Amino acid sequence: MRLDRHFAVALTPLLIMGACAHAEVDLGTLDLLSKDNVTSPIPKGLVLGGAVLSGTARYEAQKNETYVIPGALYFGEKFMYLGDRARYYFHLDDTVAVYGYGRFRFGNLDPDDEDAFDGMKKRKSELEAGVGGTIITPYALLSARLSSDVTGRSNGQELLLWADFPIIKENLLIMPGMGMMIRSDKMANYYFGGVSDSEATAQRPAWDTGTTFSPMAAVITSYRFNSKWMGMFAANYEFYDKNIADSPIVQHNGELYGIVAVGYIW
Repeated sequence: MRLDRHFAVALTPLLIMGACAHAEVDLGTLDLLSKDNVTSPIPKGLVLGGAVLSGTARYEAQKNETYVIPGALYFGEKFMYLGDRARYYFHLDDTVAVYGYGRFRFGNLDPDDEDAFDGMKKRKSELEAGVGGTIITPYALLSARLSSDVTGRSNGQELLLWADFPIIKENLLIMPGMGMMIRSDKMANYYFGGVSDSEATAQRPAWDTGTTFSPMAAVITSYRFNSKWMGMFAANYEFYDKNIADSPIVQHNGELYGIVAVGYIW
C-alpha cells in the first residue's frame, strides 16, 4: 500500500511559484499516495492547473494578499516536482522512503517595497538542498527533512518533523497533519524577523531570533472529479516561535494560508 504525506500539496505547488515568496506551506511527500488509475485523488504524471492562495503576510508592514497562480507538478516513480521544490527517491518501498530534496526559496523582504524596511538589507532568494525520509504505517506518515542553504544567502538550515494521517475514500482524500519546524538562527534571522545592528533604528530595535521552534498544523483535501480533472483545498497554520512573533518587524502570532486549486491531468 503506497501512502503519501501532504497531498495538501497535490495541487498547491502547481500554484505556489511566486506566492511561496511569503507562504510557508509545506507540500510534503504527495507522491507516496499517488496511483496510476482514473479514481485516485493523487494521480501519477503531469498535472497543470491554477489556484487561489490567500493568507497572512509575514511582516507587520506588509498587507495580506490573495494570489491567482498558474503552475504545474509532476509525480513520477522516483522523481517529484512541486512548483518551487523537487525530490528524488533513493529508496522507496511500502514502509520506508528516503530522498534527496531541493528547493528554490523566494526572497521575502525588499526595502524598495515598504517604507518601514528603509535601511534594511534585501532578503534575496536562495537555493536549498537536503535529505529526508518517511516511515509509512497503516495510520500515519511520519516524516523528517533537513535542508540547508547552498548559495550563501542565509547560510541557514531548517528541520521539519511531521506526521500526516491520510484518509482515502475512493476519489476523495482528507488528510490532517501536524508537526514542528525548527530553523537555525541564521535561517530565522534572514527570513523570519531578524534585525541586525546595522539595520536597527530608534523605531526598529536590533533583534536576534535565535534558533526557533514553530508548531504547525494542516488539513488537506483532494477530490478527483473524473479521469482528467481534480480539485483540492488546503489550509496550513504556523504558530510562530515567540522570538519570531515578538520581532519588531513581525509582531503577530502566526501565519495562516489557504489554497483552492483545480488541475488537469495529462
